[in-house]
Amino acid sequence: MAHSCEMAPIWVFGYGSLMWNPGFEYTEKQIARLNGYHRSFCMRSIHHRGTVEKPGLVLALDATKDAYCDGLAYRVAGENADQVQDYLRERELISSAYLETSQQINFRDGRQVQAVTYVIDEDHEQYCGGLPLQEQAEIMATAIGGRGPNAEYLHNTATHLHELGISDADLDWLSQRVNALV
Repeated sequence: MAHSCEMAPIWVFGYGSLMWNPGFEYTEKQIARLNGYHRSFCMRSIHHRGTVEKPGLVLALDATKDAYCDGLAYRVAGENADQVQDYLRERELISSAYLETSQQINFRDGRQVQAVTYVIDEDHEQYCGGLPLQEQAEIMATAIGGRGPNAEYLHNTATHLHELGISDADLDWLSQRVNALV
């Protein structure tokens, strides 16, 4: 009987809803840093947190020189890798605004691995990088999509970052401002 090749495990980097709602099985999770990108509400959401008529905003990784993003890395067992990648593609590539990439991430213990990482396609019509924070807050205070209110997505992400000890001044400001507007 022939032995099948065992698939290698994969790593997945999460910086937004994947941190508090990964939706897949993993064998390890670690706080990790991705260099060259920052977490930003730079994608109009017409499915999950808004509609075509009234888009919300969701997080994406926006390429920025000298920036970094701290998030969570999940190790997925090799036998689950294909299934998890299919799930992530269905979830993250719903409107093709994200690009599936492989990025080097760094763990706090010094290890470095390659991870499946979804980054914004700056040429996509849903990309809206550089919106002033006040405008972002006004959009998120009222937008609602298939997965619920935009404000809920913002607050869940901000809360989870605090629980992990990751600071993000823009998200903290947005969370407080949206609370005031709601």
